[in-house]
Amino acid sequence: MTRRQVLKLSAAGALGPLVLPAQAPPPNILMIYADDLGWSDVGFNGRRTWDTPHLDRLASQGVRFTRWYSGAVVCAPSRGCLLTGKYTIHNGLKTNGDDLPAGETTIAEALKRHGYSTALVGKWHRGKRPDGGFTHPLDQGFDQTFGFLDATEAHQHYPKTLFRNRERVPVSGYTADLFSEEAIRYLESPRRQPFFLYLAYIESHFRIEAPEEDVALYRGRFKEKDPANPLNARYAAMIHRMDSGIGRVLETLDDAGLAGNTLVVFSSDQGATFETGNQGVSNYHDSNYPFRGQKRSLEEGGIRVPAVVRWPGKTPAGAVSSAVIHMTDLFPTFVAAAGGAVDPAWKVDGMNMLDVFQGKSAPPDRTLFWEWSSEGGNMYAAMRGDWKLLVIGGAEFLYNVADDPGERRTLAGERPDILKQLRAELRAWQATEVKR
Repeated sequence: MTRRQVLKLSAAGALGPLVLPAQAPPPNILMIYADDLGWSDVGFNGRRTWDTPHLDRLASQGVRFTRWYSGAVVCAPSRGCLLTGKYTIHNGLKTNGDDLPAGETTIAEALKRHGYSTALVGKWHRGKRPDGGFTHPLDQGFDQTFGFLDATEAHQHYPKTLFRNRERVPVSGYTADLFSEEAIRYLESPRRQPFFLYLAYIESHFRIEAPEEDVALYRGRFKEKDPANPLNARYAAMIHRMDSGIGRVLETLDDAGLAGNTLVVFSSDQGATFETGNQGVSNYHDSNYPFRGQKRSLEEGGIRVPAVVRWPGKTPAGAVSSAVIHMTDLFPTFVAAAGGAVDPAWKVDGMNMLDVFQGKSAPPDRTLFWEWSSEGGNMYAAMRGDWKLLVIGGAEFLYNVADDPGERRTLAGERPDILKQLRAELRAWQATEVKR
């Protein structure tokens, strides 16, 4: 109804003044991304040997997802899937050495179309384009950035310098603290428009470093190879410190009166790693329990990650969902929350899960895909509902990951019908790869 029609009805006197409902403002969006954090590295997924009280509280206020999947199994590709809403074979980011193609549209660019202020705090993970250059977050929709641009520097938790926008600046302190404090400054800064804050921590990514005051909380709790160098306690302290920083960020939302209309998503880029740089700590703590596999693997331990979504009054508090969510879904979901829809020209692979987040509907019936064909990897996966086809070097394994989350018993011989269907879908998907 137009304003002229409203005035006409009011003047007639028959109905009296007609008051139209005010349109709810679009939500702020806070995306919190951990690095190499295993599914069971957090209290809300069962961890009891260290504390994550703030993340546990977030889970109690929102929806905890038990089948949330990363888009890839190493840092740059997983971030590419999140930022573009597209599979690795479609967005040009298949390895850690790849750079986000300048022509790809990011979440930040999409949300800026809807009047959002945008910021990246933490890890960007640039690679190199064929022309030798690299894509900067300021060129991909972010109004401001603070943190690591180069992946090779994002191993250190006590950096001497970080990038503020395009300038390298001196810093001092622990990364979880530096990034939390920067996020807090951003949240406290005055603005009239809604915001999208992408807060990308580097915990629990190696190096295994943490402030000694936190290490002291866990020293002696775990068997150590060298008690003088308590790596297992230090890993616990890394996650504890990140959790404390997240708690301060969430408290700032509360204090600023922003929490009620802020959509918060917490997850990890992929599962925990058992590689050399991790020095055995994720192995000791069984960080991906109850799953097998790790970072650089398409087994559940590599791609199933912890996740929470909170939007007060919109998402049910304390709910647990087994809906299958893929990291590419966040792009169209965030745009939908902002009141928009993705442009078909962007060719986004993910789907809008806003109603799923709010408990209004079940997820759509679809098949999801993954590939890890770099660094000697030769793995592909296709998943439809509870059924997962895992291809390793040409060998095919079929699992029901609801009944067998540890992927111990292949059912390829028992269910050739499902095997045939997923194999055909996987091959059709592989044929859609965009050559660059």
